[in-house]
Amino acid sequence: MSIGINYIPGLTRRQPNSPSFLSSSSSSPCYFFSATSITIPVRSQSTSSPLRCSPRHPLSLSRSDMDTTAGPSLFPMHRCKTLHLVRHAQGIHNVEGDKNYKAYMSPEYFDAHITPLGWQQVDNLRKHVHECGLAKRIDLVITSPLLRTLQTTVGVFGGEGYTDRMDIVPLMVANAGNSGRAAISSLNCPPIIAVELCREHLGVHPCDKRRNISDYQFLFPAVDFSLIESDEDTWWKADVRETKEEVAARGLKFLNWLWTRKEKEIAIVTHSGFLFHTLSAFGNDCHPLVKKEICQHFANCELRSMVIVDRSMMGLDPSTTNYPGKIPSGLDLPSDVVDEKA
Repeated sequence: MSIGINYIPGLTRRQPNSPSFLSSSSSSPCYFFSATSITIPVRSQSTSSPLRCSPRHPLSLSRSDMDTTAGPSLFPMHRCKTLHLVRHAQGIHNVEGDKNYKAYMSPEYFDAHITPLGWQQVDNLRKHVHECGLAKRIDLVITSPLLRTLQTTVGVFGGEGYTDRMDIVPLMVANAGNSGRAAISSLNCPPIIAVELCREHLGVHPCDKRRNISDYQFLFPAVDFSLIESDEDTWWKADVRETKEEVAARGLKFLNWLWTRKEKEIAIVTHSGFLFHTLSAFGNDCHPLVKKEICQHFANCELRSMVIVDRSMMGLDPSTTNYPGKIPSGLDLPSDVVDEKA
């Protein structure tokens, strides 16, 4: 098990306790907190032993002893995906909104870009993901299609400085979104795709309205916007604000959509409200401190790693590591089968 993957700006690293299992319902994906893809999560903590031994034998367990709401849970590795959730860096709307909430209503902060301090947060998170080895493990990066998330995404997970050449397009052009930053290369980094489902709380707040996709394509040439159907923003309404329940439902739809992807380790750069309302739907069967750890609001440029588990057979990808055995074939009647027959 790897440790030290999670990143909270301003805090020193600490080693996590045992991984904790989170679930919603039997028909939805379930989650457990983890630094990497672990297949035996601990669902909750108790003052008593989570497993009760039968008097028949000190190590025997009855079926009723195997309570699925407590103790370890076991899942096939190929039915798990590792997610690295990231909130965008500080945006200009965050600064003014912290002083006066009404600032979020100002058209001045339409599709807010990140601040100079936000770029420092990006640089620090980038350093972290490279030092802990995460940058080499990620198969795919998914970003919300707003300026502040796109800037955070390419700054953290993109390549190094861009050198002008005919055969490679930059991930970000110089000074994109008045950033004052040099162009970023698309070499030696995972593919990046923009997905509308992981956008921030929709409606009313101009900072959460996006530009036309054609504008972003000019600023971020190597980002894949092909999954977004409309050039104009048809989701955001000036006079209608999404309810918290609607944000959570959209978040669950996004998580279910992840099972259509073949990638196993995915970074997702998104927003505080989206993360909070989506994750709050999970963890009700965990220790209260574990649920609080998962559901609390993200700081700017904070990274938390989790594992999504497919309990509903949504994913179709076979295991790449399982091995059938019995090659060459031979007699192999297990002793416990003999005991059962006896």
